[in-house]
Amino acid sequence: MSDDPATLTGYLAYLRNERNYSPLTAENYARDIRRLFALAATTALPDLKSHHIRRFIAQLHGGGLSGRSLARLLSAWRGFYRYLMRDHGCKSNPCVGLRAPKSPKALPHTLSPDEAVQLVEMPVVSALDVRDKAMLELLYSSGLRLAELVGLDCTAMRNSLASQELSVTGKGGKTRIVPMGSHAILALQAWLAVREPLAQPGENALFVGKNGKRISPRTVQRQLHQRGITQGIASGVHPHLLRHSFATHVLQSSGDLRAVQEMLGHASISTTQVYTHLDFQYLAKIYDSAHPRAKKKS
Repeated sequence: MSDDPATLTGYLAYLRNERNYSPLTAENYARDIRRLFALAATTALPDLKSHHIRRFIAQLHGGGLSGRSLARLLSAWRGFYRYLMRDHGCKSNPCVGLRAPKSPKALPHTLSPDEAVQLVEMPVVSALDVRDKAMLELLYSSGLRLAELVGLDCTAMRNSLASQELSVTGKGGKTRIVPMGSHAILALQAWLAVREPLAQPGENALFVGKNGKRISPRTVQRQLHQRGITQGIASGVHPHLLRHSFATHVLQSSGDLRAVQEMLGHASISTTQVYTHLDFQYLAKIYDSAHPRAKKKS
């Protein structure tokens, strides 16, 4: 039966083994597909039609789910139905041709350069402080995704420190090379010097938690949020905020959108272009405060 948990397990194995999706991405797909199971209730997935899917989307939209979240759901459902048609005899894909309602496009929040420096220049007392500083410096220095950060290994990092370049595996199993700044290199060297007593024997993860094993994404999020509070950053600090800040600050300094696309690992430059809007906002503020013909009369 298509909505049997075993079918979902097989699909997740397909995503990881054939499509090279990360465990975190596969779990996100699983959550979206379980939502489809819940909405379908007693109706088998092969019996669902387009009007059923439209009703589900309308129901979720009415409950407050954004257009972006609904588009992600539809994408996950569409992919699952393709798998069911390929391997489980499903006759049609009721999600084909359906689009999620559009939501207003909100620009990502970023730290100012001063706030970014304020955040990464945190006081270091314990070995875990050294770890957190290294994570902050690396996220801001190289614009890594959260999954990319937690997936780093010690062996590769030691080679990267010598070359000052880091090889990371991003979405879809794609590998890219990103530069590492001098502050990140120093912070990583300091962390490697104190890491061994904290790590369990044989653990190759670069960043480990209190249990000595590879640090979890949730622990990274929690630690960064707390560091932001400690450093007096008013906006909530999270890994993607540092990625956004990295991209915006590099674009402000260089104006090279293609280079930013490469460093972020975006498949399409249209994804990166959101940072041109952020850059324009920054320039507009400078203009309003500095240009004599822009200043408002008192």
